[in-house]
Formats: sequence, C-alpha cells, structure tokens
Amino acid sequence: MQGTVATFDGSTRSGVLLLDDGTELAFPARAFDASGLRLLRLGQRVRVERDATGEIIRVTLPTMA
Repeated sequence: MQGTVATFDGSTRSGVLLLDDGTELAFPARAFDASGLRLLRLGQRVRVERDATGEIIRVTLPTMA
C-alpha cells in the first residue's frame, strides 16, 4: 500500500499518511524506526507494510526493497 506524507513529527518519529483513496492513516514511531530512514518530508510518497493484524510495521520509500 502507498500513500503521501501528510504530517511527520521528527521529535516523536510518527506521523500521518494520506492514502490514494483519501483515507488518513497514522503511523507510530516503531514503524518509522523499522524503515532505517532518517526523516520524511511532507508530500513525500511512501510505501506502508502491515502485519497480519493490520498494524503498520514499516514505512519505506517506494524504491526500497
């Protein structure tokens, strides 16, 4: 699943994504930390990975494997 960064707080390392259907999706710091990224910019396109329960476990760039 992919979305666009709507908000990102560097101090808490969490934020909100805007999905293609207009749904807002909050992601926790642990999902950002799992990505290995240093920061996110507003409007940046990202890919979201979820576990079997639907919890967001990783937020990465679409070009990352």
